[in-house]
Amino acid sequence: MKEHEVNRKRLFALLKDMVDIYSPSGKEEELTDYLEEYIRERGLIVRRQSVDEGRDNLIIGSGTDSDGLLFLGHIDTVPAFDIEEFEFSQSGGRCYGLGTSDMKSGCAAMIEGFISAHEDGGLPESATLALVVGEEESGDGTAALLEKFSYKEALVAEPTGLQPCLEHFGYVEMLIRTYGYRRHAAMASRETNAVRCMLNYLLYLEDRIEEEPDTIINIRDLHSSESGFAVPDQCAAAVDLHIPPEVSSSDYAAEAQEFSNQHLNSSGASHYEIEFPTRTDGYTIDESVSLVRGLKEVYRQTHMEWKPAAFRSHSDANLLRDAGCHALILGPGQLSLAHTIDESVDFEEVVRAARIYSLLLKDLGISS
Repeated sequence: MKEHEVNRKRLFALLKDMVDIYSPSGKEEELTDYLEEYIRERGLIVRRQSVDEGRDNLIIGSGTDSDGLLFLGHIDTVPAFDIEEFEFSQSGGRCYGLGTSDMKSGCAAMIEGFISAHEDGGLPESATLALVVGEEESGDGTAALLEKFSYKEALVAEPTGLQPCLEHFGYVEMLIRTYGYRRHAAMASRETNAVRCMLNYLLYLEDRIEEEPDTIINIRDLHSSESGFAVPDQCAAAVDLHIPPEVSSSDYAAEAQEFSNQHLNSSGASHYEIEFPTRTDGYTIDESVSLVRGLKEVYRQTHMEWKPAAFRSHSDANLLRDAGCHALILGPGQLSLAHTIDESVDFEEVVRAARIYSLLLKDLGISS
């Protein structure tokens, strides 16, 4: 194999096998076992890190420099839309299946990048690949990793279409509960219906947030008390708010609390509750950071356009940043296709990602 030319056939087979192993958050064990054996058979050092009973992170590399560069990928996915239809398929140059974009293609590309670099003379001691569990739910895999190790810089393979994301949005999670009065359904009125109060509030909230051009609102869940043939006495909603990197999540939550109070106090609800269980600040990475400089050189070598962007979602990179790590997002696939029934990735993009990771490892080895 030519210097740092990735093995396309091997990469394709790995991606297919990974997608064919169902691994929603909490049920990653089968894929973890497969990847441990796969990587170990190709001569790399692999260690398990316990996260929960039956759930482990995989840490690949010599492990002699935990303060170096981390390559991070999560092997879990959201649950399948249809348990019979999550497997890998191919049409033209695109690969379809649950996790192809988010983010089994990124994990496969990183694994191939590490194997390619290993076959071409060895991995730098300052590089570690962590394949973590639990990102799609609580982020417990990365939290466990950061309890034991620290990293100056990290590259996270979330789907960006291979656009380097030097900015990362913040995230605020809102949980709202409205209360009314339980009555016979024939005795309903607008003022006492907890569901109607909630619906009016959510429409108000959506209009209010959409006045902010860069904030993204998602009404994620909506449930009533399901009281049968009666007026529901309570309603609960969960709302995701993705906020621009420069906005403080604590300040944003305080402002959201204030304008929500103003609306809900006159909504007809008997009372209400608002919580903000998750508040995470966004961030911006300076281009002087060594990882950014190294990646720019790789893009120059491969004649790719350097066009930085912002990652407009929540990810494990927020946890890395909170731990003092400069976390850059770069991976194959499109965020717009993640978590959809038609999730897919262009295989050529996966190949390019593996080559980028491999070249970055090469340059890291030369400079260390």
